[in-house]
Amino acid sequence: MLRHLHIQNYALISHLDIDFTDGFSVLTGETGAGKSIILGALALVMGARADSKAITDGEEKCIIEAVFNNPTPTLPSKEGEMIIRRELYANGKSRSFVDDSLVTLQELKSLANKLIDIHSQHANLLIENADFQLEVVDAIAQNGGLSEAYGSQYERYLAACEELHKLQSLAKKSQQDADYIQYRYKLLDEAHLEAGELEELEDEQYRLSHAEEIRTALETALEALSGEQGSALEALRACRLDEAASDLQERIESARIEIQDIAEEAERKLNHIEMDPQRLEWVEERIGALEELKHKFSAETVDELIAMRDELAEQVNRLDSFDFDIEQAKKTVETEKKALTKAAEALTKSRKAVVPQICERLISGLQSLGVAHAKIEVPILPAPDFTPNGCDEVQILFAANLNQSLRAVSEVASGGEISRLMLCIKALIASTKGLPTIIFDEIDTGVSGNIATQMAKIMKEMSKSRQIIAITHLPQIAAQGESHYKVYKADTDKRTETHISRLTDTERITEIASMLSGKDVSEAAVQTAQELLNNN
Repeated sequence: MLRHLHIQNYALISHLDIDFTDGFSVLTGETGAGKSIILGALALVMGARADSKAITDGEEKCIIEAVFNNPTPTLPSKEGEMIIRRELYANGKSRSFVDDSLVTLQELKSLANKLIDIHSQHANLLIENADFQLEVVDAIAQNGGLSEAYGSQYERYLAACEELHKLQSLAKKSQQDADYIQYRYKLLDEAHLEAGELEELEDEQYRLSHAEEIRTALETALEALSGEQGSALEALRACRLDEAASDLQERIESARIEIQDIAEEAERKLNHIEMDPQRLEWVEERIGALEELKHKFSAETVDELIAMRDELAEQVNRLDSFDFDIEQAKKTVETEKKALTKAAEALTKSRKAVVPQICERLISGLQSLGVAHAKIEVPILPAPDFTPNGCDEVQILFAANLNQSLRAVSEVASGGEISRLMLCIKALIASTKGLPTIIFDEIDTGVSGNIATQMAKIMKEMSKSRQIIAITHLPQIAAQGESHYKVYKADTDKRTETHISRLTDTERITEIASMLSGKDVSEAAVQTAQELLNNN
């Protein structure tokens, strides 16, 4: 439950600290006093969208902090207490903390949904929303497990459908491009590309085109090294030094052996020099063909051409395998659809089973709130297709009078009737959802007198198992509260500020009397206020 709320520098609130009690609490105050500001601050700390304009003028940041005690067992807490804090900055940024640990806004919202439900003045419009009506049925049927199982299967079904669609699209596109793909592949495949081939061909081209020059150079070198007249080898063979220069003699002999080896290698190369114009012509044609392919395919190297060829080969192979893959994907979709249908049927069965209970309890609640001839039906109809929430469409049908046919709530219910119906629905959901705290913001709109008292009694009954806080303008409801808080504005030298305080028993009499008669509190209003409190 909500134990404490701290607000700093938010709208008209410079500093506010208030402790809340368990059971049924009421919050009153004149229009414009700041009740909505407090509710807005609480909504922020529970993950609502932040707006830096809400920060008090002249301040750089605002802080809203809520302390909860005895959170649900599924939520980790320190010593039975959880502190949630939201900080808003003038630059538009905000940060969220749970027990001083930074969390994302999505994490904060997920946590808030398990701690508190704020029924705002606009929430009555939810009664017209088909998704909300379905949520009501699922909450009463306690379909959490079934809904989760269906949701997981729905995701698998969608994934299977997406994969099938993807394959079909690829197959269609590939079929359209098939001739072009096969043409490009044929060009590269018939080229018999080999890695490093172009470099080898360019080396060979150089040797073949410069064969005569290379031969002449080798013959000249060979003659100088080992020719019959005045060659280097002959000169070295003839060189004989005495023992005093033995070291030098060894070096000369080593040089002679090296020069002889060079000469033999030069002779071998000379013997292998090709003068082959036909080979040169073929090499140049092959180089030209490879360069043309590089240009055609915008490739820098032959290795890139080889990679393109291999990729095109895979595409060609896929053209043949698409039919098989699509057939397999269709089987997968069918399997997932059958499983999804089964999960949807389980949801439908559970929803239909709980409809009589929903109708009975809503009618009973409405009758206690003065709608004596209330009629409710909740038909579960098949949806045209699978949806994220199953295969059902739900619409709560309502009639308040004997001579009135059942129709959609928004078509036949007055504002007061909608308020009463929403309270009954909230009471019904609360009994199954287990939310620790529910805040009603003027759910009593459109009612008065004894009906307001009955609405207060319903909220008071709900408060036996959870914390209920009702923001109200009706004295009948305010008198039923176990704790009473008043929101008011006060002026300082520089500004107007919103405050909140818990009223004493005496202050409650004055506040309720004021709600009955206005600013000029009469003795009769005080007496009536006392009677309302005594009947609490």
